[in-house]
Amino acid sequence: MSGLRSFVARRLLLGVAQTVAVVLLVFALTEALPGDAAVALAGDQPDPARIAAIREAMQLDRPAYERLADWAAGLLHGDFGTSLASGRPVSQYIADGFGPTLLLAALTVVLLVPLGFGLGVLAAQHAGRLIDRLVSSVTLAVYAVPEFALGVLLVSVLALQLGWLPPTAVGYGTDLLAHPAALVLPVLVLLSRPVCSLARLVRAGMVDALAAPYAVHARRYGITGARVRYAHALTNALAPAAQQLARTVDWLLCGVIVVEALFVIPGLGTVLLNAVAERDVPVVQGLAVVFGVLTVVLNLGADLVAHRFAPRAGVAA
Repeated sequence: MSGLRSFVARRLLLGVAQTVAVVLLVFALTEALPGDAAVALAGDQPDPARIAAIREAMQLDRPAYERLADWAAGLLHGDFGTSLASGRPVSQYIADGFGPTLLLAALTVVLLVPLGFGLGVLAAQHAGRLIDRLVSSVTLAVYAVPEFALGVLLVSVLALQLGWLPPTAVGYGTDLLAHPAALVLPVLVLLSRPVCSLARLVRAGMVDALAAPYAVHARRYGITGARVRYAHALTNALAPAAQQLARTVDWLLCGVIVVEALFVIPGLGTVLLNAVAERDVPVVQGLAVVFGVLTVVLNLGADLVAHRFAPRAGVAA
């Protein structure tokens, strides 16, 4: 029990240190941008008065360490700053875009877990036979297709040629649950690569676990194959699979920019693209911090789950 508490404490301290590092890195990268940010934001024909107003809004006349301290203090209270383009709080942009992105990620994970684990267990159960080779070949082929290419292909066939599904989410707003047909193609694209990587990882872990001495001895003592597979082998395959699942959820929340842009979904990816196009630095900074903190939290959770199922592996990590 003390070992578990020590592990949790170390991981929590590491998570806090990583969060602080994310904040410092985001601020440093923003400061390192070439040129004068106020002049860049003022447009192609900058007006001195507008440049002065932007400089004052961004507090560029103050030392960097003071601006960093104020920004970090605001983050602790949930204040991400104010948009230079609209004057709205950055937290409103994050709140508006978080719903659609979270919905896409949640639907993908709900389908990913049974599909990924099911295909992995099926392939491991028939290791070296036709089903295993078929699952491995299909998952490898699908994984090799970039999300953008797969999305364009699905839109061309299922939406434009067959007319089964809407090609984009234009006109549906942020209430995508009221229009489930608009979610099918984005979820299929988001699901394609993660389900392949998770299935292959579960398959590899299951094959190794089924060939381990404890599994061999269990079968010698008459324990049924199903119990060996699901009560013993699958449990040992869960540790790396949980970490892969956390990385997948992190990618779903932070890496849906291509999918949201392709299907015109008003999520965090679209908010980020618009902020970059408008050179709205506070919004970009706020989104970068949110993405970074989500990555830290998800990987922390994955480490704790991995330690639960495989304590020695978790400590080694």
